[in-house]
Amino acid sequence: MTGGSATVTPLRPRRQCPECRRPSDRENYPFCSARCKAVDLNRWLTGAYVIPASEEEPSDPDTGESA
Repeated sequence: MTGGSATVTPLRPRRQCPECRRPSDRENYPFCSARCKAVDLNRWLTGAYVIPASEEEPSDPDTGESA
């Protein structure tokens, strides 16, 4: 490279930590620290993040009626 001042563009934009909203850290992306990363992992392992499901039975694709 000759002359001029070259700037390095980051690969990822800085985002807020999903746990505490501080700026994310490169080593723990998308979290700001190992602590916030561990808190999120604990929530996954204990089932705090759950996708709600309906209690209805799926319909039979052949007849279009509920089983």
